[in-house]
Amino acid sequence: MDVINKEYESRKAEIEKELELLFKTNLKITDWDVPEPNDQESAEVLWDILNNKLQEIKKDIDAKKYSQY
Repeated sequence: MDVINKEYESRKAEIEKELELLFKTNLKITDWDVPEPNDQESAEVLWDILNNKLQEIKKDIDAKKYSQY
């Protein structure tokens, strides 16, 4: 395992926890801002937003945008 993989493996749980926190925090904000929201619909819309952004980041990675970051 190379150094980069070791680094991310050591922080994997932290990264996953932060991502889940981002998701849950935004669900809570929607609950505060929208009267009687449909929580399932809210989760699905939020998933689409996050997934679309992750796909954009993946395209940037494939285009080598971060090769000299």
